[in-house]
Amino acid sequence: MILIDPPAWSAWDRLWSHLVSDESHEELHAFAKAAGIPTRGFDRDHYDVPSDRYDDLVAAGAVPVSSRELVRRITAAGLRHRKTRQPPTE
Repeated sequence: MILIDPPAWSAWDRLWSHLVSDESHEELHAFAKAAGIPTRGFDRDHYDVPSDRYDDLVAAGAVPVSSRELVRRITAAGLRHRKTRQPPTE
């Protein structure tokens, strides 16, 4: 299932949502491609999408959920990829 959280993340003078799949990254990439989301929007386990695309993506089949539910679902599916900390360089 494709999930989207509310646009609440601020960057580049815009609000952003996260678009994920709780089934597979293949499902997510296929949905994103069909919706015209550029691949540069993919970040480890989700696509960052601007708030002006939110309604279109929901109309295309993305299920609105809270940010907490989104993370819970992709973690339970084994699809969560956290950022890894890099040791400081000397």
